[in-house]
Amino acid sequence: MCGIVGYVGECGAASVLIGGLKRLEYRGYDSAGVALLDRGEIHVSKAVGKVGMLDEKVRKEWGPDLMERAGTGIAHTRWATHGSPTEANAHPHMDQSGKISLVHNGIIENYRMLRSRLEGNGHQFLSETDTEVLAHLIGDCYKGDLLQAICDALHQVVGTFGIAVISTHEPGRIIAARRGSPIVIGIGLGEVILASDAAVILSRTHRVVYLDDNDIASVTANGIDLRDLDNIPVTRGIAELSLDAGAVEKGGFEHFMLKEIYEQPKALANAIRGRLDVLSGSSVLAGMASSARELAELTRVVMVVA
Repeated sequence: MCGIVGYVGECGAASVLIGGLKRLEYRGYDSAGVALLDRGEIHVSKAVGKVGMLDEKVRKEWGPDLMERAGTGIAHTRWATHGSPTEANAHPHMDQSGKISLVHNGIIENYRMLRSRLEGNGHQFLSETDTEVLAHLIGDCYKGDLLQAICDALHQVVGTFGIAVISTHEPGRIIAARRGSPIVIGIGLGEVILASDAAVILSRTHRVVYLDDNDIASVTANGIDLRDLDNIPVTRGIAELSLDAGAVEKGGFEHFMLKEIYEQPKALANAIRGRLDVLSGSSVLAGMASSARELAELTRVVMVVA
């Protein structure tokens, strides 16, 4: 499953982000990417394959000065849904202006309708993903307030999401939101780290806030401001993580196999989410890298019902 890491602090975001992605490797993925915000510019690097390949790539592309200087960034491991595993389809994705960058877990079920509308307004897309559509939608809604733009965009979305967004408009800030896909925010000393899995956070802090569905958080190095999607303040308690990283990764189960057995109903629901077109009575096979000719040549289909 896809994984999210975000960091805002004094410096050295790149190493925290890459290290966080490595802690998420156990979840499975096919590509990875990272975006750093530095001196009014967003630097993005992506790679198909292991996080180690992304690590090597960013060190060559960016060099130690940028990696040590930049204090704000987001990163992602992707398991292909909409579109095959390519660098173009890997996260983070940018909006039309190139000033907003986003990583996303979940499925935007009405992305095709949103994409068609945005294309009609002159937007040009570089990937096959639903996530890039969300990035463009946020950019289209932006009128000087990033958090409000994200609220306005998410009100138009049907589906699930856990997102982290950075923008040159508001340096030193990450906006995170969730509906049906977990986001946890760790509060450290002069830094905040967020992720889709608490295992990423434990190496930096044990004080965390879990977002509820339809929460949105404005995150800076000094703390977080929590709202709902109507931009109304909400309060969530700070929890203290007492488990070690290995225990959190296993979600309280004795071992990973047992965890995966109990997660089967959720995994099945996530696997078919966004792939059934109820209106046309058909299915969407995006991400399977199959052409119409290849599908026509199939001679056997096995349906497995849990």
